Amino acid sequence: MTRKFENGSTRLQAGAKKFEEVTGGSAAAFIESFNDVAPDFGAYILEWEFGDLYNRPGLDLRTREIVIIASCATLGSVGFGALKMHIASALKAGVTRQEIIEILMQLSFSAGLPTAIGALGVAREAFEEVDVA
Repeated sequence: MTRKFENGSTRLQAGAKKFEEVTGGSAAAFIESFNDVAPDFGAYILEWEFGDLYNRPGLDLRTREIVIIASCATLGSVGFGALKMHIASALKAGVTRQEIIEILMQLSFSAGLPTAIGALGVAREAFEEVDVA
């Protein structure tokens, strides 16, 4: 059963709206990026992560992005694709470049130096892409 929000929107509609607000990207393009491998997966992510979790009370968008940056970076190369997107989203939400760098440097102790070095490389790429856009 598709859960509806108080305003009548479905989880997918709410997730697509939040995704576009947070990332500045196209929800339709995000969904389509999974079509050749797992056609339903993009919609599931929008429904659950952006429709449900991002719409919960308790954390503002800036704090959510800080948490996600730390989590994705800790995953190492597995999380680096999402890390780049969330660094751009964090900048949009008001997290500074210096704060992002400090978060990633802090992880060198708990997640390992190679992971932190890799994450800083992803941050460099994300910063460059934001500068070009």
